[in-house]
Amino acid sequence: MAGKVQFHIQIDGEIPASKQLFDQIQFAIASRQYPPGHRLPSTRQLAQITGLHRNTISKVYRQLEETGLVESLAGSGIYVKAQGHEGGTRHNASPTAQNPEAYKLVQKSLDELLSQGCSLSEARDLFLSEIDWRLRCSARVLVTVPARDLGAGELMVQEIEKALNIPVQLVPMEELSKILEQTHSGTVVTSRYFIKQAEALAAPRSVRVIPVDIYDYSKELDLVRKLPQDSCLGLVSLSAGILGIAEILVHSLRGEDLLVISAQLQDTYKVNALIRSAHTIVCDKASYGAVKQAILDARDELIRHPNLVCSENYIGEKSINLLKRELGLG
Repeated sequence: MAGKVQFHIQIDGEIPASKQLFDQIQFAIASRQYPPGHRLPSTRQLAQITGLHRNTISKVYRQLEETGLVESLAGSGIYVKAQGHEGGTRHNASPTAQNPEAYKLVQKSLDELLSQGCSLSEARDLFLSEIDWRLRCSARVLVTVPARDLGAGELMVQEIEKALNIPVQLVPMEELSKILEQTHSGTVVTSRYFIKQAEALAAPRSVRVIPVDIYDYSKELDLVRKLPQDSCLGLVSLSAGILGIAEILVHSLRGEDLLVISAQLQDTYKVNALIRSAHTIVCDKASYGAVKQAILDARDELIRHPNLVCSENYIGEKSINLLKRELGLG
């Protein structure tokens, strides 16, 4: 039927040419001569048909878009929009068609709420309230750790920003209460080591706190088990807390069998001394580039190059997935 549409414009008439064209296209849509998903003629084509300037036609198309009758798809053209529940098209597919499994899950959840005595209005309010809560919480994500170990927080920020592709703010635990006074919603993320302290500060302001589990370092611990007796093991990290825990774990595995030297990345003197002594160096991902460069810079002075091992993670994969789900990002 779309091929039957003909436009007649009275250039010298009392009614502006743009209104004539607008009304005729609107009628073509309303009468389904231009059905949902139909591509309207380009401004060039319509200029040739009607004799109107292309700027006039572009203005009419913008007006049609403002009324919600059509939509512009970049690089493709102007299309008639589907309205209400008439179904999607390949240009305007409904969310139902795009994700049928998710739609079934929504239906099931809604049926369950109704069976428990909720009205449709109450169910809607529950869904909207939860969605609104999660959107507001994901708008601001704070990572908090005690000031004495901001290095651990820096590792968490780097990994969360990379995995979730969102901005994250690092806040010392000692300043968290003050920062939360300035926000009405958000999510605080911290290590399980500090969860109790973080919750105590966040609870009065109804801000949720999500604890993350750290990586189990199983590969690194397996490497430690296999190191020859009397080897020198170097540990480098941004975090003083991680180094302290690592030293305890290594000692529990090997006792006095290994000489362990640890250094925070910012302690350049100690890192350089460690490079000259260690047979094997284990570092976090944030420290890897700097440690590798330090080894290269000192290569002429080294009797042997240490074996440099990079730990890929600080936060466990399950915790990253939990954050994605809780923040509505995956």
